[in-house]
Amino acid sequence: MKISDLIEQYINEIFEGSDVVELNRSSLADMFNCVPSQINYVISTRFIPELGFYVESRRGGGGYIKISRANSTKQEYISSIIQKIGSKLSQSVIDIYLDDFIRYNLLDKNTALLIKVALSDKSLNKVDKQKRDEVRADMLKNILINI
Repeated sequence: MKISDLIEQYINEIFEGSDVVELNRSSLADMFNCVPSQINYVISTRFIPELGFYVESRRGGGGYIKISRANSTKQEYISSIIQKIGSKLSQSVIDIYLDDFIRYNLLDKNTALLIKVALSDKSLNKVDKQKRDEVRADMLKNILINI
């Protein structure tokens, strides 16, 4: 398992039974024997508003990272994701969305796997590489609208 996955898993475990988590970036980096920028990377890519999180950060000696989970209904969550997807999505971003959809019980594993396969580079190999991320974004939006 990658260090990024381990950090994400640890933060998600802290979220058990809570909607707000406060972390110290350097303490986490020490715990996982990595640089603080690795912690920043995980938070900036996996705890984003599109996935229902709000991050507040203060740097310096007493600095912290506060991550809050947004409380919303399944339909509000899906609607907010559709609005924030934008015009392009890479395969790796799709994978992150699908993992979170499973984690938050928006999709079961089999459905997420089917979507992942349908939106993969292999499935879209006849689409020009320059347009592939645009097609992928449109397809995911359409799938989410119809869930």
